Amino acid sequence: MTINLADYPLLANINSPDDLRMLDKSQLTQASTELRSYLLSSVSKSSGHFASGLGTIELTVALHYVYKTPFDHLIWDVGHQAYPHKILTGRRDQLHTIRQKDGLHPFPWREESEYDVLSVGHSSTSISAALGMAVAAEKEAKNRKVVAVIGDGAMTAGMAFEALNHAGDIKSDMLVILNDNEMSISENVGALNNHFAKLLSGSIYTGIREGSKRILKGIPPIKELASRAEEHLKGMVVPSTFFEELGFNYIGPIDGHDVNGLVDTIKNMRNLKGPQILHIATKKGKGYHAAEQDPIKYHAVPKFDPAQTSLPKSKPSLPTYSKIFGDWLCKTAEKNDSLIAITPAMGEGSGMVEFSQRFPKQYFDVAIAEQHAVTFAAGLAIGGKKPVVAIYSSFLQRGYDQFIHDVAIQNLPVLFAIDRAGIVGADGPTHQGSFDLSFMRCIPNIVIMAPSDERECQLMLTTGFNHNGPVAVRYPRGSGNGASLPEISETIEIGKAKTILQTTADTTESKVVILNFGSTLDEAKIAAQQLNTTLIDMRFVKPLDSTLIDQVVKSHHVIVTVEDNAIAGGAGSAVNEYILSQGIAIKILNIGLPDTFIKHGTQQEIHQELGLDSKGIIDKITAFIQG
Repeated sequence: MTINLADYPLLANINSPDDLRMLDKSQLTQASTELRSYLLSSVSKSSGHFASGLGTIELTVALHYVYKTPFDHLIWDVGHQAYPHKILTGRRDQLHTIRQKDGLHPFPWREESEYDVLSVGHSSTSISAALGMAVAAEKEAKNRKVVAVIGDGAMTAGMAFEALNHAGDIKSDMLVILNDNEMSISENVGALNNHFAKLLSGSIYTGIREGSKRILKGIPPIKELASRAEEHLKGMVVPSTFFEELGFNYIGPIDGHDVNGLVDTIKNMRNLKGPQILHIATKKGKGYHAAEQDPIKYHAVPKFDPAQTSLPKSKPSLPTYSKIFGDWLCKTAEKNDSLIAITPAMGEGSGMVEFSQRFPKQYFDVAIAEQHAVTFAAGLAIGGKKPVVAIYSSFLQRGYDQFIHDVAIQNLPVLFAIDRAGIVGADGPTHQGSFDLSFMRCIPNIVIMAPSDERECQLMLTTGFNHNGPVAVRYPRGSGNGASLPEISETIEIGKAKTILQTTADTTESKVVILNFGSTLDEAKIAAQQLNTTLIDMRFVKPLDSTLIDQVVKSHHVIVTVEDNAIAGGAGSAVNEYILSQGIAIKILNIGLPDTFIKHGTQQEIHQELGLDSKGIIDKITAFIQG
């Protein structure tokens, strides 16, 4: 992909922030305009995260202009908004490869650039990490500065408040920039966010913003601004009182799209002692009308034509597992008003939009608060409700203690609908659902199911909903294979596997039995047909169908397990443990995800590379038998 750099006279010569800092301050508005245009041109041709970056153009320019990066540490929370940062830090000409196999990482990544101080992907880690860096910088005593940029959505997570509380207590020098765009991926929820929105929507916002811009031209009046704000606003619940009670000096809110105003303010705040909060107001999708109007749709985009007013319609495809789950929620709620659906800020991604509209009193988006989501569900279960927690595999990691302590130990009937299990693709190591079977399997009282298609997914959701204890149903990102759905009330027997192919031949390969767990079944079936092996869809990771395993080991010489989860501690490990416990002498081959963090690429590319497609399964079985 080529972009004519002649269209970007300033940006063409910015190969690092040092080049940016050579510009006169009067050129920063043009530099910001060129950066926004370049981002639009590049992402529209290559796909990727979009609206967030458009909202942080001026902020990115101002931060790199004022701070001596990479010596000064600049930390981006989550990193959806860091594309402009990548462009300014030597990766302009590679931006078109972002999120693609062997291309730029989708988020700030330490291995990729010295300017990426913290590898990120999940929200609300920036303030904690920045505080650690600030303490280290104090001990280093080289006057290194530390800045964390966190969005209003990420500020809804408990971890952000834990870090604020600690920072205000130990009084380290650091700047936290609260980028308030009234929008994370999904619409923000929570009392704090509503409070910010009220502040920004009234005339008081304009008054403070304009007053701040005037006052902050010189260093001495900064402290004066805080006292003026306090004088004028005492008695009202405003962010200044909230953050200052935590020990921070609060400035703002100011216009996050006024690059010169940002430079003036950040320069003034750079040398202030102790923890500082700069509250800026930005618009997600700024500068591209369609993204401003619908920032959720334009959060991550396919290739598109910027001249068009809408994104290209995707070709008709089979329903996604998220859609199957969302439809199941609605159908089940029609029959059972005790169902309560919970999501930690992933209503759209988890397929819950229709449910939230049709059953608003049974739907709770708890914001980016996975720990709270799980324990909230436990409380609902104690109160006689039937909670369903819809959560991504990689996000459930953040609520692990609550899963054990608040749900499993008390054996409460909470259903976990675990989306994005296994390889997810372009978001890379922070989002791959590699570990859920491993970290759940060791927990007592839990039933774990892995559907192989949409029909099985619905059967398992209903079975899990009716079970009187903790249940996890884990399913992949993307579409199924078109299997017809059962009746909504239909269930399956817990712990019962299903034989898919039974070989009758008498060859070396026919002495192999493949035990498949989950969405790899279609590829495993192709392999089984070509090798003429027995194939069983295990369905349950816990409890295992030990009766069926006892039967097949009598007539087979090799067991092969296949799963889209880490081999270490996964479903195959459960089979290994059972075989060992029974003293059975049989060869076992485990096929799954290796003991590495798996980089970004499409699901198909990664599965092929790791040998989880039919060819890879055949090759591994053949090599194992021959070996």
